[in-house]
Amino acid sequence: MTDSAVRPRRGRRILIGVLIALALLLVLAYAIGSSFAHYTVKRSWPQTSGTLEIAGLGASVDVVRDERGVPVIYADTLDDLMFAQGYVHAQDRFWEMDVRRHITAGRLSEMFGKSTVPTDAFIRTLGWRRIAEEELTLLSDASLRMLDSYAAGVNAYLNGRSKADISLEYSVLGLQNPDYVIEPWVPADSVAWLKALAWDLRGNMTDEIYRVLLAAASTPELAEQVYPPYPYDRHRPIVEGGSVVQDRFVPDGLLAAAPASLSIPAEDTGEVVGALTNVLAASALLEPWLGKSGRGIGSNSWAVAGQHTATGQPILANDPHLAASMPSIWYQAGLRCRTITPECNFDVAGWTMSGVPGVFIGHNDTIAWGFTNTGPDVTDLVLQKVEGDSYEYDGVMVPLESRTEVIEVAGGDPVELTVRETNAGPLISAVPEAGENYVVIGQEAPVPAPGYAPADDVERGSGYQVSLRWTALEPRNTFDGFALLNSARSFDEFRAAAEVLAVPAQNLLYADIDGNIAYQMPGVIPIRSGYDGKWPVPGWSSEFDWTGSIPFEALPWTINPPEGWIVTANQAVIGPDYPYFITDDWSYGARSQRIVDLIAAQIAEGRPFTPTDMAEMQMDSFNTNAEFLVPRILSMPVAEATRPGMLLLEGWDLTQPIDSAPAAFFNAFWSQLLTRMFDDKTGVDIYSASGDDQFFEVMRTLWDRPDDPWWDDSSTPGVETRDQVVTVSLDAAYQDLVSRLGDDPTAWQWGELHTLLLRNQTLGDSGIAPIEMLFNRGPIDVAGGSGIVLATGWTPSDGFEVDWVPSMRQVVDLADFDYSTWVNLTGNSGHAFNPNYEDQVTAWQTGEQFPWAWSDLAVEQGAEATLTLTPAS
Repeated sequence: MTDSAVRPRRGRRILIGVLIALALLLVLAYAIGSSFAHYTVKRSWPQTSGTLEIAGLGASVDVVRDERGVPVIYADTLDDLMFAQGYVHAQDRFWEMDVRRHITAGRLSEMFGKSTVPTDAFIRTLGWRRIAEEELTLLSDASLRMLDSYAAGVNAYLNGRSKADISLEYSVLGLQNPDYVIEPWVPADSVAWLKALAWDLRGNMTDEIYRVLLAAASTPELAEQVYPPYPYDRHRPIVEGGSVVQDRFVPDGLLAAAPASLSIPAEDTGEVVGALTNVLAASALLEPWLGKSGRGIGSNSWAVAGQHTATGQPILANDPHLAASMPSIWYQAGLRCRTITPECNFDVAGWTMSGVPGVFIGHNDTIAWGFTNTGPDVTDLVLQKVEGDSYEYDGVMVPLESRTEVIEVAGGDPVELTVRETNAGPLISAVPEAGENYVVIGQEAPVPAPGYAPADDVERGSGYQVSLRWTALEPRNTFDGFALLNSARSFDEFRAAAEVLAVPAQNLLYADIDGNIAYQMPGVIPIRSGYDGKWPVPGWSSEFDWTGSIPFEALPWTINPPEGWIVTANQAVIGPDYPYFITDDWSYGARSQRIVDLIAAQIAEGRPFTPTDMAEMQMDSFNTNAEFLVPRILSMPVAEATRPGMLLLEGWDLTQPIDSAPAAFFNAFWSQLLTRMFDDKTGVDIYSASGDDQFFEVMRTLWDRPDDPWWDDSSTPGVETRDQVVTVSLDAAYQDLVSRLGDDPTAWQWGELHTLLLRNQTLGDSGIAPIEMLFNRGPIDVAGGSGIVLATGWTPSDGFEVDWVPSMRQVVDLADFDYSTWVNLTGNSGHAFNPNYEDQVTAWQTGEQFPWAWSDLAVEQGAEATLTLTPAS
């Protein structure tokens, strides 16, 4: 090896050593009170009191922060309100904003170097930023003013500040990439983030992939057993009954000719086995930046009408489930026009996202709302016959569209990428270092799909290429919907906003001060002809093209159902008689039905609901999977050494608090069982992309077939039936916990296994411990689990650590907004060591929620700091 080949490696080792030494010194110095360390850490903390002159404002703005750093912004015009929101977001979260825009633009390599080139290549192939720029041309003038004013506020904060003055992360980044330059914020930076949200909540794309992998490892018929039908007989959908009349959905109890006030006009409108474990590599590239996604990522939301509450007015609860991050994805804020006029009509508070103006979830002075993921099938993986620069479509070879993207790389040479597209979307199997792992889809996917047509008899050679058809890849004016949502003050106006919320499609739950509760499903949902989107489809035939989308007026909705409550928790939206196909890959309703049962039980007891009751329900840790399995496994002939574990289950109340010993044993058993039945047999980590309660339903369907092939534990000779694999799994689980937690099972605690590490999305996963110490927090012990109302999801093949969480919790009291409560996962600040960086973690962990001040008096009484922004002279 030449000396020139050694020097770069030696240089990298020296650089890493310097980074470790500096970070460790900073941590130690800060801990012992070093003035230099305090200055280095605190120099980017924002000014939160006093007066600042800011160029670009039209009049003075007050920013009132409480003890948790939550700002309520008061302004006279909407322009100034959005300007101030941009300024405040940049004060507390600009590093996060900067990283987010680099994600959505496919420009991470400009910050972090060549390791992120495959991620950038995948995003450039999808074209998120390009589409966002096209969407700007579709937005209303009001939305464009919001975006422009917000961007001006962000840039006013950046103006004249060094990188180290903006966030500590830039000081660390500067050790490796000193030439990095912060660019001004522009409106497309904000709109592009909606594409990242759509990706996280994109529906069943991963289910399509896993069906193919399971079919390749077994048979299509066995693969379908892992996706059983939705249990409509046991788990209630969101909307019961109703019908579609002349492309208009009519809820039960309303006349077929719906009142004009509810009428919204429709908008015009090799070794395959070796590749199987890596087939998701392209989409998995985004997990370090956007967190784990897929159907297991769900949410809870429910509203109870005044007939069942202590005040006689509705209460609405919501806790969206997303991947954990440090800081939390959410930023709490209030946006208040001092005087409500048609020109300044925001009087709203709730959950914002840094980089985007307005409020995503929360309430204004009249209505409250919550989101859960609908999970409609809005993607297709489309197989393509590609020859050279053309692809086949209806018997004709059509030229591929192509464009060249240049990825700039910090510390390296630019990388040129050629993106090729079909009429169905970009070829994702052609992305270097990422899309090549989709090749197995082209090699193994049944064509067109099981049960739909004869198998294709064309020689596929090395396999088809794969393109992605996705509603989010068509420019739409979705941002207009969020702007309308903030100012809506009736269900009519709420539905008008919902009509524009194209992607991601979210279940919209509603309540207002007039006593109404309601639900609306929004979104652009494709209409397919002759297939259901569960398997990849042939792109060479127009037979498998989308033929339009479900008219908005035909989408399910309801208002004031007779039972007096609405529950949305990712279950089926409506029953199987609904004439349009939304998806077959719903979450299976374990959480939603548990919430329904809890509500019904309290109503039957005659106890009216309070906000405290709703918050307690959000912490419910009852395991419905254990409810089914425990009575059936107690009689299994386990080894004598395992009997103490079985005794734990005999007296278990089936809940999963932190200190539960039986929960620890049951979940260890569940992990062993799934691994032996599915992972070891197929080489596919199917659970990581499944719905959080999917395998609850799989076990129910398999239990009465004790000789089904899925019970065969291929890793253990002689273990081929249900009782054999269950017994082996129980014994193995007990021994596993003895090695982890000790030989006294009564001292085991679920929380010791089920921990949450709050990881900074960038430097928190650097592999350099002192740097991670700067930005990460935890791990902390948590209760709950997958498929449980207290949804702290985990992946058995990865251990018991938490992958997704209730990212926030809110309970809104429509009788008096000051009695509403909320809690964030971490804190509002994005600055490490700031008092508001992690000040809500313990409350989130234990189920506590904080008062949510709304009235001017409550905001004033809770004020800790007031910053007045005035126009520059």
